[in-house]
Amino acid sequence: MKLSNIVSFVLAFGMAVPLLAQSSNPVASREWVHYSKAGLAQLRKEAHTPEQYRALAVYFDQRKRSFQEQANQEKKEWERRSQNVVGPAAKYPRPVDSARNLYEYYDYEAHQAGVLQAQYERLAESAGVAKDGTNQSR
Repeated sequence: MKLSNIVSFVLAFGMAVPLLAQSSNPVASREWVHYSKAGLAQLRKEAHTPEQYRALAVYFDQRKRSFQEQANQEKKEWERRSQNVVGPAAKYPRPVDSARNLYEYYDYEAHQAGVLQAQYERLAESAGVAKDGTNQSR
């Protein structure tokens, strides 16, 4: 029981620090937020306040932007390697295939992070509305 209280405190503190460091527009914040795989799973499982949902949305936005940047770099590499394709006897995987596969992977991961970002932004808005008890969009 005591260990779970300590874990909850550490997670709450870990979430509060990035939230306090963010500007008024959390998506525009340049500070990179990093969670371990276990910490992220715990956060996703226990998130229920607008602040927690916003922290997750910021994390997935940063992840999306990172994957988009990597996808753009791999697309350029794919285009560069496409100029050097050797005849039909080239062994698979050719360098152009590797670049294409990496581009597709980064593009897919960016899309998935964007979907999760939008999901947590909606949850933050709905949790904020439920917390206030009013619907400001009407």
